[in-house]
Amino acid sequence: MTETLAQARIDLAAAYRLAVKHGFNEGICNHFTMMVPGRDDRFLLIPYGLHWSEVTASNLIEVGLDGDVIAGDGEAEATAFHIHAPIHRARPDARCLLHTHMPWATALTMLEDFRFPMASQNELGFYGRIAYDDIYTGLAFDATEGERLAGVMGDHAVLLMMNHGVLIAGRTIAEAYDDLYYLEQTCRTLVLALSTGQPLKRVPQDVVAQTARQMDRGGARENARHHFAALKRMLNRDEPGFAE
Repeated sequence: MTETLAQARIDLAAAYRLAVKHGFNEGICNHFTMMVPGRDDRFLLIPYGLHWSEVTASNLIEVGLDGDVIAGDGEAEATAFHIHAPIHRARPDARCLLHTHMPWATALTMLEDFRFPMASQNELGFYGRIAYDDIYTGLAFDATEGERLAGVMGDHAVLLMMNHGVLIAGRTIAEAYDDLYYLEQTCRTLVLALSTGQPLKRVPQDVVAQTARQMDRGGARENARHHFAALKRMLNRDEPGFAE
């Protein structure tokens, strides 16, 4: 195993474990994937039936874009493959895909209008970066659903899925997890604000665009790298076994 692949396994295992700490997981459902470094035909995935708190670098499986398990013990859960494989195929830049039903974001997708109103600073960081899926079609038991989602998502970093949850696409695990973390924080404050029943104070459009430019993705990528490194230090202290 190359050092790059070993690090990718450690980082993806960390993302799964951190998601448990942050309350993003749901039973043994949902899935995070990372393309194997240097390859465009296979990705790392949790084996079906494993709880996210049990994930380690070594028990992740490698799954081909055709669905075959290439390395590791276990099987690929059907909806994980049918959602992730088509999007990875359509988005070579999306090396990492994170799909969750995390509570605050999912609650937002249950509303008739779940577009971000741009009423908080955190929302502005997602300006122009979110695609909205307005159709819920049921469970993804064939590739056509993943292909449909890839089409809706386009080149956006975030897909908010009506009545379902969220999907994050990132160049790296650090960038994707940073978006996942801040998306849930953003949705939490938005749902809390909506629960007051008072009108939202929206940020003027010119300020929205200006602030989004200030939150340049170059600087944001560096912040994501430092954020994920800090989270891994916390995980190393509390659950060092994840890297085994």
